Amino acid sequence: MQIKITLPDQSVREFPKGSTALDVAKSISEGLARNVLAARINGEVRDLTLPIDEDAQLTLLTWNDAEGKSTMWHSSAHLMAEALEHFYPGVKFWVGPAVQNGFYYDVDFGGQAFSADDLKKIEDKMAELAKQANPYERKLMSKDEAIRYFTEKGDQYKLDLLGNLQDGSITFYTQGSFTDLCRGPHIPHTGYIKAIKLTNVAGAYWKNDASNPMLTRIYGITFPKKSELDEYLAMLEEARKRDHRKIGKEMEIFTFDDDVGPGLPLWLPNGGVLIEELERLAKKTEAVAGYKRVRTPHLAKESMYLTSGHLPYYEDSMYPAMEFDGEKYYLKAMNCPHHHKIFKELNPSYRDLPIRLAEYGTCYRYEQSGELFGLMRVRSLQMNDAHIYCTREQFAEEFNAVNDMYLKYFRIFGIEKYVMRFSTHEPSKLGQKYVNNPELWKQTEDMVRQVLIDSKIPYVEVPDEGAFYGPKIDVQVWSAIGREFTLATNQVDFAVPARFGLSFRNAKNEMETPICIHRAPLGTHERFIGFLIEHFAGNFPLWLAPEQVAVLPISDKFNGYAKKVLRQLINSDIRGLVDDRDEKIGKKIRDAEVKKIPYMLIVGEKEEQESCVSVRQHGKGDQGSLSIQAFCDKLNKEVDELLSV
Repeated sequence: MQIKITLPDQSVREFPKGSTALDVAKSISEGLARNVLAARINGEVRDLTLPIDEDAQLTLLTWNDAEGKSTMWHSSAHLMAEALEHFYPGVKFWVGPAVQNGFYYDVDFGGQAFSADDLKKIEDKMAELAKQANPYERKLMSKDEAIRYFTEKGDQYKLDLLGNLQDGSITFYTQGSFTDLCRGPHIPHTGYIKAIKLTNVAGAYWKNDASNPMLTRIYGITFPKKSELDEYLAMLEEARKRDHRKIGKEMEIFTFDDDVGPGLPLWLPNGGVLIEELERLAKKTEAVAGYKRVRTPHLAKESMYLTSGHLPYYEDSMYPAMEFDGEKYYLKAMNCPHHHKIFKELNPSYRDLPIRLAEYGTCYRYEQSGELFGLMRVRSLQMNDAHIYCTREQFAEEFNAVNDMYLKYFRIFGIEKYVMRFSTHEPSKLGQKYVNNPELWKQTEDMVRQVLIDSKIPYVEVPDEGAFYGPKIDVQVWSAIGREFTLATNQVDFAVPARFGLSFRNAKNEMETPICIHRAPLGTHERFIGFLIEHFAGNFPLWLAPEQVAVLPISDKFNGYAKKVLRQLINSDIRGLVDDRDEKIGKKIRDAEVKKIPYMLIVGEKEEQESCVSVRQHGKGDQGSLSIQAFCDKLNKEVDELLSV
């Protein structure tokens, strides 16, 4: 019996029933077969060697696909576990997932000593085991068998996992001497793993609960080529130099304070400048694009979040309720329900659409303490948020306009590598993870996909990562050193407007529910500024630099003239400072260079007599002499050129 396999280019090939994805890869080319790591079959990522018994949509996943990397890294976690068992008999394992860059495994060493000093011997053992090219073998096991297996081993961690699994769905994987409870998928064999680096050791409470035992979390990363590992390690070293936490402290951009609380940043004056300039850019861009600005409160009643559906889906990420006058109130975790209320109050007709409501709203999300990381993961977020309410006929134009706004920002910030991560739903999870409306899911996903295809914007499609109310795009960008960030989001909401009773009177004089597009091109101030610090290594473009000019008098006799220069700079909308310390001019120049101030103006007797300044540029040295006004004109022209891309 033959089955039909539909490939991503929509070509259809026939194969005998029971053929594997690896068989399909070999039929295309031996080179592809050597590089494919896993397969997406009817939306589910599976082992290459599992038989396919029915007609299927098939995507072969390589190292260039996120799911291919994830499969290899999860397999690498199992390889690390095998190496750990070799040196630490009786060790127990909790979970070992793939993460954004590599993998980790949470380990209970049962009192055996382990530290970062032991990582090298584990790496060496992993490399030895990888060369054996041991296959990852999948075995279906009954729940009773699985419970007996881990009861005999005295493994309370796996027994706990088994408690949530249904009989008939339990799989074990074995490679070499290591066997573990695992749903997979895995790469065909360990020989695909060519380069290994264990990167860190940390503590992690079992189930992220501080009342539970502390486990040892070991992080690592692997690659199919040693050259790729070398490039990654070089990038990590450069990233350490550009660490936004380090540069943010040196440049006095932000800080955290124990009395304020973890994940709640305090913006220092220099950080305030960055925020003001980003808001100025966004507000100008959005005004030209027809957005209207609104403001909403920082909290709301429970009833609104029940209507929106956020409480059932996101309550764990929201701060606990406060109770007043018999009513529960929640700190705002998202702006959209508030904007829905504003749209309803406007009571528009079809002639008023699209309506674009924008707000730099502050939201609060209760991220787990172990997940907080500088500005990248915080609990207080100032979001470049907006919601577009439009008709179905207007959707493609509006969605494409949002993507064009992203591209403009990429040009301004010098972001050259990017991809739109198009996240769709998983049909089997309708009513649980996703709103149960299969017809609207299909229609909306088809609409988004068509806009992406027509606009020729690079994108990858990822199943089972949509928002609960519709498909979304996560904007993936790469910094100047090749480090990947999730920067912003663009989401389509076909479900929640109806819950709020949002409607407009259409051309037929009938009431119709609008489509809502959620978009945040600059994401949050916190995450975006963290990205920019690392992207520019603190050397911000002139328009964004907290201090654009340092006026440096060569002695205190010229402090008065330096302050006159500064006043003229300020009158020309240029940010600056006067360094009037009793220091030699060389010291002042060096300090301004360290602070990454774009321009330095040296002033002394000659400059005062001629009403001019001697110009130095950060990293480029002497730029000659200019009148004060000519210098101001030069800087304003430079800023205009940077922002008019």
